[in-house]
Amino acid sequence: MILGHTIKDYKRENLLHDVITGIIIMAVSIPISMGYSQIAGLPAVYGLYGSVFPIILFALFSTSPQFIFGVDAAPAALVGSALLGMNIQSGSKEALAVVPVITFFVALWLLAFYLMHAGKLVNYISAPVMGGFITGICSTIILMQVPKLMGGTAGTGELLELLEHIEKTAEQINLPSLILGILSLVILLAAKKIMPKFPMAVVMMAAGAVLTQVLPMKEWGIKTLDAVAPGLPKWSFPNLMLIPMDEVVTISLSVAVVIMAETLLAENNFAQKNGYRINDNQELLAFAVGNLVAALTGCCPINGSVSRTAMGEQYQGKTQLMSIVAGLSMILLLLFGTGFIGYLPVPVLTAIVISALLGATEFELAVKTVESQPHRMFYFLGCIYWGIVTWNDQWCIDRNYLIFCRNGDTIIKPASCFLGIQPGHKHFRDLAESRQIHEIEGVLIYRFSSNLFFANAGVLQQDIEQELERRGNTKAVILDASGIGSMDITAADRIEILYKSLKEQGIRFYITEHIADLNEQMRKLGIGYLIEEGCVRRTIYIALKDMGIKRPYPLEGGVDNEERSASRKRVDNRMQEFVWAFGSDTEDQIERQIAQQIKQLKQNGDVEKLLHGSWSHMEAFDEDEWLEHLEEHLKEIVNISGKDERTLAARFEEHRREIHERIMKEHPELAQRFKERRHRLDEHLKERRPEVYDLVVSLRELEKRKRYGIKKDECYQ
Repeated sequence: MILGHTIKDYKRENLLHDVITGIIIMAVSIPISMGYSQIAGLPAVYGLYGSVFPIILFALFSTSPQFIFGVDAAPAALVGSALLGMNIQSGSKEALAVVPVITFFVALWLLAFYLMHAGKLVNYISAPVMGGFITGICSTIILMQVPKLMGGTAGTGELLELLEHIEKTAEQINLPSLILGILSLVILLAAKKIMPKFPMAVVMMAAGAVLTQVLPMKEWGIKTLDAVAPGLPKWSFPNLMLIPMDEVVTISLSVAVVIMAETLLAENNFAQKNGYRINDNQELLAFAVGNLVAALTGCCPINGSVSRTAMGEQYQGKTQLMSIVAGLSMILLLLFGTGFIGYLPVPVLTAIVISALLGATEFELAVKTVESQPHRMFYFLGCIYWGIVTWNDQWCIDRNYLIFCRNGDTIIKPASCFLGIQPGHKHFRDLAESRQIHEIEGVLIYRFSSNLFFANAGVLQQDIEQELERRGNTKAVILDASGIGSMDITAADRIEILYKSLKEQGIRFYITEHIADLNEQMRKLGIGYLIEEGCVRRTIYIALKDMGIKRPYPLEGGVDNEERSASRKRVDNRMQEFVWAFGSDTEDQIERQIAQQIKQLKQNGDVEKLLHGSWSHMEAFDEDEWLEHLEEHLKEIVNISGKDERTLAARFEEHRREIHERIMKEHPELAQRFKERRHRLDEHLKERRPEVYDLVVSLRELEKRKRYGIKKDECYQ
């Protein structure tokens, strides 16, 4: 389980914050959970039951250090709507039996999503979509809570229904309740600005309980929470035969999709904002486990809670220990403190919820979107609309359509590579191109060959982070952005997260090689400060110079990087053409070309053309490689051409001597290198075609006797 890592690496300085935050979350969960439980068709106390074991189990399995699970608006509203469709009265015995069945099947669906690795789909959601969606959810819940400030009940349904309910409540407004609620909200918002680390919510709850005892709150019409009977939930397996299978499968699927989409969106939103990563698929398992426990304790489906998480963030909760504390605190409350619940004023608790939700909205993102990419404002507003206006089963379908809308861009993994230097050269090349390309010591250079946007920004971040883990001891990361012509808000956020993460590790970060227009985009997207801090440089060379690294660059492993002669550089650059062109497919490509040449040999009988190959870009070392492969097909060529085997083998050797003589004439410094390489190729031929190898060796011996005493041939063999 994930909690093991949390405990193992736990920082003691977080303990007080986590404990206090956990208690606050427990307290805030009381009104939220009780209210949403009633919306789902269950007695209010079941909301408290849903805030015990599901939240603890989620904490044990989740990869998010801060996200909170619990009874929440969306699943509750969907289940409540489903009960109405089945003509089941809210709070009835039938509802108590049916709701856990729905929850159980929701858990099965979430488990299926986990097994299908459906969590990765959230990576294709842009910041405007994510931010707009979270803002829509928060705005919806706020509108649902507003009537409670006026002394009424929480609203339900779509936007028009919520507004209608607010209007009706306002006609019978309770002024003392409204004054207490607004005053509490003002105090909370002011405290958030003046002293954000102070647990004002706890103080307000305690103050509310005291006021209930010393003032005639009930006479004034100020509601308090209903008293709850002490005791923990009873465990039982739901009766799966109560609902027709086709009906329960359809209902539970809608709820499961909402839980997956909504919670993953919210979790990733908090993760990106706070600079950490979550495992989307592992989260689905956590959702499934939490809902399974909820079903076994008679609760409605459980969802990730934006309001509780925002509250936890406000009071500096750092790990899932706060969820554990919240769950354990709720157990103590249910056993020994249920009487306290009846003293809590509803307006005060409602103000606490609204305050937390206001902090979780992303309206500042809307401003940034308008300034940088006005056309994407549609997605932000669209998601707010889907989160507020449409609050039913159709909402599930429409919202998911919007979530997985790709903004017309193709979702692909763009071409990318890590760069290094060939000894004696100055140009940066793909490390995978050849073993002769080496990393610069302590420097990671990464080339990303695509415009950077929400669907691929995570790829860039992940590639760099994984390579850093592999290498270790890295002093700088340089992004070769020559292939990046534009970026969107999500990409800018990812770049910022990456920069801050690297900075915390003491690793410098540079963006280089890009067009000047990208700098203007970065300024509009809110990361222009990177330019001011010197993290944006015109070239890789300038970035390295800024670090104090000059030519010849030190290479990993102490590889010699002394300057080569101009002629040596030309040969080094040209001798790997086959490898450069075809990469890991080089061997197969040579064989395919030879097969094609042999096929043509049947038609024209031209052995000489076969010797030189069909690829016009071959240089000396490539030709030698070609001959080595060609020798393996000697028997086949003999059968087709009708020529003598020994004659053909002798022609191969003659052509190889021509190649060697050409190298000796143009680049004598490579003669020894050619000799060493020839030995490796011979060993390969001996292993693959020993009979051909023996024939070649005998021909060389014969040629040596004929040419005995010629120095250049001695250096060949």
